[in-house]
Amino acid sequence: MTRAEADRASRDASIVLGLTLPGDTVLYLLLPLHAAAFGVSLAEAGLLLAANRLVRIIGYGWVARAYEHFGPRRACLVAVLAAACATAGYAVLPGVWWLLPARLLWGLAFAAMNIATQALATAETGGAARRSGTSRAIIATGPMLGLLAGAVLAEFAGPRVVFLCLGAVSLLALPFAWRLPDEEGARLRSGGPRFALPKPLDVWSFVQGLALDGLFVLGLAFLAAAALPEGAALAAGAALAARYLAEVLLGQPAGRLAERFGAARVLLLVSLGSAVGLAVIGVGWLWVGSLLVVGLRGLLQPLPAPVAAARAPVEERVAALARLATWRDIGAGVGPLVAGVLLPLVPAVVLYLGAAALLAAASIVALSPPRPAAPAGPGAS
Repeated sequence: MTRAEADRASRDASIVLGLTLPGDTVLYLLLPLHAAAFGVSLAEAGLLLAANRLVRIIGYGWVARAYEHFGPRRACLVAVLAAACATAGYAVLPGVWWLLPARLLWGLAFAAMNIATQALATAETGGAARRSGTSRAIIATGPMLGLLAGAVLAEFAGPRVVFLCLGAVSLLALPFAWRLPDEEGARLRSGGPRFALPKPLDVWSFVQGLALDGLFVLGLAFLAAAALPEGAALAAGAALAARYLAEVLLGQPAGRLAERFGAARVLLLVSLGSAVGLAVIGVGWLWVGSLLVVGLRGLLQPLPAPVAAARAPVEERVAALARLATWRDIGAGVGPLVAGVLLPLVPAVVLYLGAAALLAAASIVALSPPRPAAPAGPGAS
């Protein structure tokens, strides 16, 4: 594959994911706010939101093998159709046991499209970093616009209509999926996520997924409904859309900071700042804390992988990255479940201060600079 072919394939794969991803991200906004309209309780809403990541943890290896067998074009064509069906299903299926298969289907579809974006961005060594940055910007644009449009449409037409529209938008990805190559040279090896005894950085990744990808997202919608009953969807949608805008704008500055000061040091500061943002939400300053967490999330996104790669031996680098992603997905899957059960029962100040303390502790243990070795005594040889 030439550099120009890799550029086009990476761009097309990113557009495919960018057009289909709003069907998932908007559900995180509207399902907690309108749980009754979907025929589910808040706890069941947490289960549905968690199912996307949980099925990915279990099925990622199988999806990776299918991607290798069928190639990017066929894998993404099937994934787009599956994503469109799942998204439209949110609009018409009644109750948790009908919606759950749609969530599982979406999780597997996302896994295939996510593999394609990463594999095609790195299929040609020259320009891989540039393609990866461009890919992230394209992908994040879809959820950012979808959250804003979905929040507005839900105010006028109700939440279910939003997903009919997003299902139709997903089908616009089919021409771009058709343009993808049948196969590409640098195939992703289909080992899937590795489960192993977690190291401190894995524990941090789990807590980060639990607190920032799980509790924060579901809790924001829940607390916004209490704080602004008339405009909760618009306010929460704008805050979540700002998260993706932050990733687009702050990814490259985060990389430059990491190169200058060290990725672990920057990640430690950003993680501690995110813990402060959670604490600010807990004490009642919802929007100040939310904007702090959202902004820092944009800085945090590119940093964990370089830290994990730098700490792992060369032969274990890929396994370390897979393990880090797996523990984050586990945390992000558990987070909505915990939030859905505890938010109606536990005061927000207790829940958010607890999450902040947990994130701060995990960050200090995993990311603090190692202590210098003690100097040898006079008699040491």
